[in-house]
Amino acid sequence: MTFLRRVLRAQAILWALAGAVLASVPARLHRDLLDQPPLPEYAWVRIAGVMAVVLAMLMVLVSEHLAELWWWTWSFALLAAGTATVAALNAAIGVAPGAPAWPWWVLATVNAVVGALDLIGLSRASRERPIVP
Repeated sequence: MTFLRRVLRAQAILWALAGAVLASVPARLHRDLLDQPPLPEYAWVRIAGVMAVVLAMLMVLVSEHLAELWWWTWSFALLAAGTATVAALNAAIGVAPGAPAWPWWVLATVNAVVGALDLIGLSRASRERPIVP
């Protein structure tokens, strides 16, 4: 359970930081720092930032009650896998002409690694505390 708790807390920190940045400076982050074409409406990016912070709070909540709720980590593993897939597909075929793909590859890689760590933690936790005794 210790490994899974550490993974969840690290994942929560990453989501909280990303959410804070997205909620506070979406236009600058997207246009200037990542060199992506401007989005038509930055309100959605701010909303995604707020959602990321709330998601981080849920990860901390699960990590605090991990003995009973360790299996909830499947939802975070699915989130990481889905985010990695969408980011990789966007990097491969969806980047606007002239825009760099590296931010999307970084996002895909980080989420793939975190998802793999979630799965390792889930595997260890399931041996320690099976769902069905």
